[in-house]
Amino acid sequence: MSEIKSTGGVAKIAVLADEHEMRLDRWFKEHYPDVTFGMLQKLLRKGHIRVDGKRAKSNTRVEAEQIIRVPPLNLEVRIYDKKPPSELHQDDIYYMQNMVLHIDDHLIVLNKPSGLAVQGGSNTKRHIDGMLDALKYDLTEKPKLVHRLDKDTSGLLLIARTRVAAQKLTKQFQTKTTEKYYWAIVNGVPRLREGKINMPLVKLGTKGHEKIIAAEEDAKGHENAKSAITLFATVASVPALASFMVLRPITGRTHQLRVHMAEMGNVIVGDGKYGGTDAHIGGEISRKLHLHARHIKIPHPSNGEIFEITAPISGHIKNSFHSFGFDEEAGDLVLEKFENR
Repeated sequence: MSEIKSTGGVAKIAVLADEHEMRLDRWFKEHYPDVTFGMLQKLLRKGHIRVDGKRAKSNTRVEAEQIIRVPPLNLEVRIYDKKPPSELHQDDIYYMQNMVLHIDDHLIVLNKPSGLAVQGGSNTKRHIDGMLDALKYDLTEKPKLVHRLDKDTSGLLLIARTRVAAQKLTKQFQTKTTEKYYWAIVNGVPRLREGKINMPLVKLGTKGHEKIIAAEEDAKGHENAKSAITLFATVASVPALASFMVLRPITGRTHQLRVHMAEMGNVIVGDGKYGGTDAHIGGEISRKLHLHARHIKIPHPSNGEIFEITAPISGHIKNSFHSFGFDEEAGDLVLEKFENR
């Protein structure tokens, strides 16, 4: 069923704080969802839409407290009845909120379990992005993802509570002002106790079936290769069997740590995608991926001061630590050495 909607009169609307640096076309999509992109472009070309009295473009970034002038929209716009989004089941709300390690007015930090995808896909129906409404708490705005973890990687995942926080956190991840540290159990014992891997990576395959491989030593050797750098240190080893390692990705390429460890000859335990049968030790050791986002340091979106947090290990990784006799405290001591470099 449809109806005709008509609005009249010039509107002057102040940009909200959490809309700071939002593109103008996106602002319109949220405030006037029935105005098509073509209509918006026409209004902008004719100068009917103004930002603080000046002409603007669809990609103009608006600033908090600016005034957007919206002309009379005497447009026939078809409004279709929409099925309201289904509410989250109480079990999903509890599940999500039980992951929370930290919450403030600007961000939420989760300890994501292994096996839970961050975003959906063709065969992924249950994922963090689809359950973010469970983390609204006292706000009406839906929280926003600012980075990702692989489905089978556990540990720290930061969620922005506002648009402003999302913009700042996303920029920090992109500009490498964030320090991330991972714990991993790998097959065998690394030849070097610590060092740096500088190995460009390239993505092959189609969407949903991608695989990352090491490119030529020089990133220019492959037109799609991207620089990838990882620092590593071995905490403890069980001779000829497995090692506990701290990994710090300097770059943030897809599957970077997994490919770098496999290329070094020490595949992460449980990583059958890149290690084949070598990834599985057998016995009581789980076949799941043994990679955990342990610690993060990042400027807080509210004041720029360094915020850091640690995620405890659990499940199959904790069981494997016990089986191998690895000491968690020793891992944190090595992590501190990384931070002091």
